[in-house]
Amino acid sequence: MGSLPSFPWLQRRPGGPWCRTALGRDASLQEAVNQVFEQLRGTGEADLALVFASASYASDLPRLLPLLQQKLNAAHWLGCVGGGVVGTDTAGVPHEIEHQPALAVTLLRLPGARLRPFAIDTTSLPDLDGPAEPWRERVGAELEEGQSMLLLLDPTGTAINDLISGLDYAYPNTTKVGGIAGPHSAAHGSLLFGPGGSGASDGDPADTVRTGAVGCVIEGAWRLDPLVAQGCRPIGPVLEVEQAQRNVVIEVSCGSTRNSPVAALQSILTDLTPAEREQVKHSLFLGVGRSDFSLPTADLTPVPEAPGSFLVRNLIGVDPRNGAVAVGERMRVGQKVQFQLRDADASRDESRQLLAGQARRRSEPLAAFLFACLGRGEGLYGQADGDVSLCREVFGTVPIAGLFCNGEIGPVGGTTHLHGYTASWGFLVPNDPPGGTAAPL
Repeated sequence: MGSLPSFPWLQRRPGGPWCRTALGRDASLQEAVNQVFEQLRGTGEADLALVFASASYASDLPRLLPLLQQKLNAAHWLGCVGGGVVGTDTAGVPHEIEHQPALAVTLLRLPGARLRPFAIDTTSLPDLDGPAEPWRERVGAELEEGQSMLLLLDPTGTAINDLISGLDYAYPNTTKVGGIAGPHSAAHGSLLFGPGGSGASDGDPADTVRTGAVGCVIEGAWRLDPLVAQGCRPIGPVLEVEQAQRNVVIEVSCGSTRNSPVAALQSILTDLTPAEREQVKHSLFLGVGRSDFSLPTADLTPVPEAPGSFLVRNLIGVDPRNGAVAVGERMRVGQKVQFQLRDADASRDESRQLLAGQARRRSEPLAAFLFACLGRGEGLYGQADGDVSLCREVFGTVPIAGLFCNGEIGPVGGTTHLHGYTASWGFLVPNDPPGGTAAPL
């Protein structure tokens, strides 16, 4: 018999941290679950199970966690439906599965971690102008150094931006990564949430399906390192907002020159290639600065900025009377902005740069979780597995799981935002306690 394939996440020492992943791809939910069972046979008790299912299983969603809990043992269960699923197959190869049935299950054993799962009813949230304690009571975790949070939202939920702002208010230094689950026509929510242990599948299976928000605060020896790839590249100089009303930019400046945003864009177009000018017609966005930058030179030379310097937002309207533009973000005078183009090459370059930076800061993570926009995948790259392949160029054996979202959650400039068109990553790595030693891999 030939040698068996080598999977590093199966080679952790007994009692140490481990990650086991499985991917089922049968059209029948029961058969997809059986495929997962076969791949995870013999797995010990996990601290956390993450379950990502394609919308093709939505009508059977209340059965999913009870089926999995019959043979798999985990203290906590969390997951949702996605517009597509990201998972790692039996050969250890990650895939982005779009428009097909797929079920990805990840089991994690995290010694030294304190996991605090939570479910929030978003129809009634605490006051954003009040104290932080009511928000922390909803989550069930105090504010601690080195925390991170996995956050999944139902697409029918109300006050999504208020929820994200409230969690940032209550946990200002806590990394938050996740996304909005995929929509479906079934008469129940899109989120999965439940306790584990013996007897976990007893009771009403519908209790495991939720609306609102579910998540898990990770404390202690482990954390999620975030990475948000927005898939754009800047064109033209960094501009400063001189006049703005709510989400409308009326006037911008570059050095001593002041213009409407449309006039500034027209001057940029003269330096673009014909292909780039064609892209402007359908792939133009505005980057909104999240910190203070120096202004560009008077010759309009673009000032390169590090990835993540700008929060990329949609341009949602133009006023032909004065050249003002409406942006999918509240604007203020003094903010720095820069026009952006979105394309596959820009996305690859940005992701490679960000991933290389993550590798310089940290060795290979125990696991990686990807929350990607429905507009990425093959639609962006023209081929399958675009984002996971870029990750594997840097982290050669890391198991990857996640889903395609209706909105991605991740930090830019120290604040958590709801994004579109992004790949929001969470890399599970040992935490570095003050004066202590990180959990060993």
